[in-house]
Amino acid sequence: MKTAYELAMERLNQAAPATKLTGAQKKQLAELDSTYAARIAGREIALQDEIAKAAAGDSEKVEVLQQQLVKERKSLQAELEEKKEQIRRRAVAK
Repeated sequence: MKTAYELAMERLNQAAPATKLTGAQKKQLAELDSTYAARIAGREIALQDEIAKAAAGDSEKVEVLQQQLVKERKSLQAELEEKKEQIRRRAVAK
């Protein structure tokens, strides 16, 4: 007799079968993660420096810079996920 978990996993695999990624595709995904982590870190460092300079007297500028940081981080994360999804789709198409 199957458990509820096993039955749920079977239904999930029928609805959206797991894709098999090649070693090259896994490497591409890892490289994308690494590249985007570096890009995000670079932007965070640059904006944190600006925030620290503005913190001395201009609280409005600090708020704007913090919002910019959040916006850029979300944008880069969305771009990363889009590129990863393209790689995954190529795996399904093959």
